[in-house]
Amino acid sequence: MASVPFDQLDGEIWFNGAFVPWKDAKIHVLTHGLHYASAVFEGERAYGGRVFKLTEHNQRLHTSAQILGFNVPYSVAELDAATIELLKRQGFSDAYVRPIAWRGSEMMGVSAQANRINVAIAIWQWGSYFNPAEKLKGIRLDIAEYRRPDPRTAPCASKAAGLYMICTISKHAAEAKGYADAMMLDYRGQVAEATGANIFFVKDGVIHTPTPDCFLNGITRQTVIALAKRRGIEVIERAIMPEELADFSECFLTGSAAEVTPVSEIGPHKFTPATISETLMNDYIKEVYPAAAAAAE
Repeated sequence: MASVPFDQLDGEIWFNGAFVPWKDAKIHVLTHGLHYASAVFEGERAYGGRVFKLTEHNQRLHTSAQILGFNVPYSVAELDAATIELLKRQGFSDAYVRPIAWRGSEMMGVSAQANRINVAIAIWQWGSYFNPAEKLKGIRLDIAEYRRPDPRTAPCASKAAGLYMICTISKHAAEAKGYADAMMLDYRGQVAEATGANIFFVKDGVIHTPTPDCFLNGITRQTVIALAKRRGIEVIERAIMPEELADFSECFLTGSAAEVTPVSEIGPHKFTPATISETLMNDYIKEVYPAAAAAAE
């Protein structure tokens, strides 16, 4: 499947209220979202035929759009229903879900307030974000050149397409050097996150994670914090400086695509995936699969 271009996959895409053949879900080259990044999106996963925290993701899509100055023309309930139906039509049980909303092609230029707001949802089968064998032993991260911006200079609370430009640059640079991903600092020089996932560290049985004041407080991040507290594991959200990395024993990433992924190396710093990383990996899988979640209730 990896060799098939994404515009040539089979199935349907929900596009502005209708289910259209996958290959017909097209936009014009002068679409505002393409030129000026006036687009917001979500990343979700379906497990056992159920999209995990679907409503929360669609609520965040609405919030992200409002921060960028436009409204998604479909309610959260409508987006939820469209996603559930599309998952059935695609015939998938476990899958990745990508909703996106963007300004259309009616006007070009920085200002395009009259442009239609388009919305699409695509669902496809996408395995682990990182190589499964590498994931079990912990992935290697580079330290990115680009930094997460000051909230006064960018809409950091929005899952906005434009904010991922520096993520793509940083991940490509890391992969060129043999790493799986990169850790990004923020505008103050503090540890922020990876290019598409939040980051956690362990020291003396306590979890430490950066305060999400200039990057997204991920839905998976919030889920894993809750799982850790359920286990009685202390979680401290605080500013973390890069020189502190030498003091931590474990490190892991969280995200809808990454799930819970242990880290073995960040630049010169080494970590050993151990009890807390493994426990939260297992707890997260139990949480997201509906049968396991029901059995635990």
